[in-house]
Amino acid sequence: MESTTGTKTQEEQWMVERQVREIYNFFFSIPPNSQSVILELQREKHVEYLYRGLQHLGPSFSVLDANRPWMCYWMIHSIALLGESIDDKLKDDAIDFLSRCQDPNGGYGGGPGQMPHLATTYAAVNALITLGGQKSFSSIKRDKLYSFLLRMKEANGGFRMHDGGEVDVRACYTAISVASILNILDDKLTHNVGNFIVSCQTYEGGIAGEPGSEAHGGYTFCGLAAMVLINEVNCLDLQSLLDWMVFRQGVEGGFQGRTNKLVDGCYSFWQGGVAAILQRLHLNVMECDHGSVASSSSDGEDHLEGTSTHTDESFHLRQGAGPEHGAFEPVKNLNDIGYEFINRHASRRPLFDSLNLQRYIILCSQVEGGFRDKPGKARDHYHTCYCLSGLSISQYSCASDFGTPPLPRDILGPYSNNLVERIHPLFNIVIDCYYEAREFFSGL
Repeated sequence: MESTTGTKTQEEQWMVERQVREIYNFFFSIPPNSQSVILELQREKHVEYLYRGLQHLGPSFSVLDANRPWMCYWMIHSIALLGESIDDKLKDDAIDFLSRCQDPNGGYGGGPGQMPHLATTYAAVNALITLGGQKSFSSIKRDKLYSFLLRMKEANGGFRMHDGGEVDVRACYTAISVASILNILDDKLTHNVGNFIVSCQTYEGGIAGEPGSEAHGGYTFCGLAAMVLINEVNCLDLQSLLDWMVFRQGVEGGFQGRTNKLVDGCYSFWQGGVAAILQRLHLNVMECDHGSVASSSSDGEDHLEGTSTHTDESFHLRQGAGPEHGAFEPVKNLNDIGYEFINRHASRRPLFDSLNLQRYIILCSQVEGGFRDKPGKARDHYHTCYCLSGLSISQYSCASDFGTPPLPRDILGPYSNNLVERIHPLFNIVIDCYYEAREFFSGL
């Protein structure tokens, strides 16, 4: 007799599939006009939730005391993604608070008086760039921050997260990202970084946090984005990275972070961002006769099947080198790469099922104000930020140029209500905020 029990991981996966199937079955059983209502992005409730968090957080948030710049970034970035801005007083309060998190010797800590840390430095800089304006930009002490980045640099090419801290791919990305967007990236900071990141690519194709560890969606995004920004992306095995990424989209429509792990709304960005970057690298992919890597079917009868994880298609990169195969032309200034990247024409269709991802985000992760990991979980500001970022990635995935808006067919739900702002996929900053920051810092 066949056993109906499985491992703990299998049982958890089956439970999530049942929960998601119930949501989707209900959705496809109701009339189209009711479906349209359920697919609406609850903008006002999300903004209210985010504004309330910026103004006051209760005692339960004390465990996140060392993450306060992250809280600022998650909320401020989410508000910007929804096309809203915060009032002048709250903006000034946020700038003043983040300035108090800035260490006299460079970098930002998790709160006033805390040691500088690369992760909170990235969060603080991204938050200040999203706030925008002279006061916000000028509050960043670039010379001191550059000195801090150099202090964190290791001989093997990696970066330490903080004094005495771990050396990993996340540290590489946060250091390179901050330096690039502030126009202070140079050969000293990039020396040997590519070699360290390459050493973290695993047999699966994804990138781990450190050599010998497991491939992970967050680290893969960090490694790939950093390699683009230092103009060494072709040093990675891009074929195996592509293969690994497309198989992370699950039957639910969302992404998992690692092989045999559960779907999680935050990977809508971490894995979706990897896809968005690969899409603009002009990789020469040989496709099978069935077309693109992922088909965006909205057929209700097989809504838990047919994603990129469950196709028999095979995709391979043709051999080649040079800018047409992913690298950039030689650049005079490394800090220009982020700008050149978004001015490239996307060479291909999405590398994942963008409509299925939007369906998972809106139906399974969205709640009454905020977003969550998956059904059964509670909302939080982290998942709100990265679900909205992933929604942006998926909505614009078919628009070949950054100045081109998506077509109505590429947006799940009411177009005018559901469309969010576009982000720069290398930095996860709303594109208009990026342009303003580039204009300011490139003039210094």
